[in-house]
Amino acid sequence: MTFKNRRRLRVIRTFCIGWTLSLLFLTIIRGVGATEDGAIDFDISTSFLYALTIGPLFGGISGYAQIVTDERFYKRTSARKLLAIRISMSLAFLITLILVSYLIVPPLLDVDISLMDFASDKGSSAIYFYILSTDIFMAALWQVNLMFGENKLWKILMGAFYEPHEEDRIFMFLDLKDSTQHAERLGHIKYSRLIQDCFNDLGVVIENEAEIYQYVGDEAVLTWRLQDGLRNQNCINAFYTFKSKLLKKQPYYSKKYDCVPHFKAGLNEGVITATEVGKYKKEIAYHGDTINTAARIQKKCNEFNQELLISENLKNKITGSTHEFIPLGDIPLKGKAQKVAIFAIQR
Repeated sequence: MTFKNRRRLRVIRTFCIGWTLSLLFLTIIRGVGATEDGAIDFDISTSFLYALTIGPLFGGISGYAQIVTDERFYKRTSARKLLAIRISMSLAFLITLILVSYLIVPPLLDVDISLMDFASDKGSSAIYFYILSTDIFMAALWQVNLMFGENKLWKILMGAFYEPHEEDRIFMFLDLKDSTQHAERLGHIKYSRLIQDCFNDLGVVIENEAEIYQYVGDEAVLTWRLQDGLRNQNCINAFYTFKSKLLKKQPYYSKKYDCVPHFKAGLNEGVITATEVGKYKKEIAYHGDTINTAARIQKKCNEFNQELLISENLKNKITGSTHEFIPLGDIPLKGKAQKVAIFAIQR
């Protein structure tokens, strides 16, 4: 199974858990010490069974809708159209839930009721409001999760980054070539759109298990846990996956920006410190010389007329590579007392 499909399964799993918990919560606040006023009367045990059965189904539908929104619509349409699409999907989701519930609940409770009576039963409007609110909350929570980086939000809530700790990681600094010329030629608004498009296309690196750590101007920073980056040479192949994506979209970039963006990159590996920083704006931050060295290596790309450079210590950890490593010697890097052995990578 590809990493992209594993990610999709994680999205659906997250939404399944969220919806199941939300329906269990609804069961508790509606069912404990209360009786239904409508034609459909749940006892508490049946309500729990219903929540555990329907929750994963609702979550699967909602999660799939989120995947479609992320992959097909986000940043490919205007904000207004995106909002209209999301509202339409939420309403379609609600109608689907009513139909699914109608097929399951009346037979389960042995109640003879028409679809219209079922849909307009007493108290149903409050349930519909709860369902739409849950759908909006899950979508918003997913966006917050993406802001921190996938799978980081739960770790933050659990305090995993509250105290600094060490991790062995690979870092790649990606920088747009000829960015100054592009900015002067396009103007700052159109140039910002160019950067937006490039970094949206950078999402393809999830196929190589990359985490996008930061965007800084026209620069992006990718990172991997050591074992993830070394597996299948992910840390190197991510660069070429991104490059292939940009070349595939050459007609689009040429038409819209009269250029095809090219990036240069530097790779390094080592032990860094990971911690949560900020009081009113929190962020997961990585600190250490490993990161500074990766940034300095990337800065040497223009000097050696290369698009991808790698430190010797990371190169020595990569086994069975099909890429060619060209030694450039021990190079002095700004801010470092010791020279660093650097290799150019050619595919």
